[in-house]
Amino acid sequence: MPSALFSPLEIRGVRLRNRVGVSPMCQYACGPDGLATPWHLVHLGARAAGGAGLVVAEATAVAPGARISPADLGLWSQAHADALRPVVDFISAQGAVAGVQLAHAGRKGSTQAPWVGRKAIPLDAGGWEVQAPSALPFSADAALPREMGEGEIARAIADFAEGARWAAMAGFRYVELHLAHGYLAHQFLSPLANRRQDRWGGDFDGRTRFAREVVRAVRAALPAGMVLAARLSMTDWVEGSWGPDDAVRLAGLLGADGADLVVCSSGAIVPGAQPPQGPGMQIPFAARVRREAGIAAGAVGGITEPGQAQAIVAEGQADLVFLARGMLKDPNWALHAAEALGAQAPWPRPYARAVARPLRPAAG
Repeated sequence: MPSALFSPLEIRGVRLRNRVGVSPMCQYACGPDGLATPWHLVHLGARAAGGAGLVVAEATAVAPGARISPADLGLWSQAHADALRPVVDFISAQGAVAGVQLAHAGRKGSTQAPWVGRKAIPLDAGGWEVQAPSALPFSADAALPREMGEGEIARAIADFAEGARWAAMAGFRYVELHLAHGYLAHQFLSPLANRRQDRWGGDFDGRTRFAREVVRAVRAALPAGMVLAARLSMTDWVEGSWGPDDAVRLAGLLGADGADLVVCSSGAIVPGAQPPQGPGMQIPFAARVRREAGIAAGAVGGITEPGQAQAIVAEGQADLVFLARGMLKDPNWALHAAEALGAQAPWPRPYARAVARPLRPAAG
């Protein structure tokens, strides 16, 4: 029988050769200019050659002040688009669809790379002023953000739209908006980070306004034939905060606003939250979005085994699966999964000898 995981998927006219996606994973491999480097070509290109259907570049800042760290990838000028174009071209040449995740760190910005310590970088050491819906720091080690005014909120929305235009110019066919993991859009969504009482806070409509405005602005900025996805934290893992009911409701609204897909993740709005552990613990979120919100869903988190990924798609829990750590461990995860499932996924010609039937020794 054909493999559900290795069946094609078409979204808005963009055809994925299979249902395996490479999650955006921060590499902290840029200089302070935010330009893509050879690391990005090798890192992302290897996963495309490794058989994935969709390869998504890491959380990519839409403005200098939107970065998490000084080593973040950026997309806010022609130079940034030009630096990413060879990466996109190589991914496409391997038969995969090239995507990029557009992001704004908000109060999580101006921090060190993880292996340096994640602490706030002072202004006199190359840091920058961070902004957020409310003047609440992420942690004791994070910078105190300044509450955003109306003009700054409008500027952030415009930055996302401009980033989408640069993404189209670079040749990407899939744009994912980072509305999760405690970054700016999620900060607006969660009452743990948003204490505003104006039209950008308070009730569900106010707290979701920023995310919806970003989706609308980006959809309007993109060509009709580009996929627009949204990565959404489905819960804060804190009682009485942002939760699955809110997230499923928002997922349906984002579909009406122009999104084609919701990638269902969770958490990271405050330190110390305790999500349950275990393989695929976020899969029920994707299943619920797909069932109730009327929009395609991507599953992510703790997906490591081919049989597990196959079952998620075959049982209708998600339209495609995204892998992060599994792809870091094995750039050829998709090709190995195809072999395990008996599916058709040809290896790149230069590598085909590694899997071809060995030649018999000559007689005599």
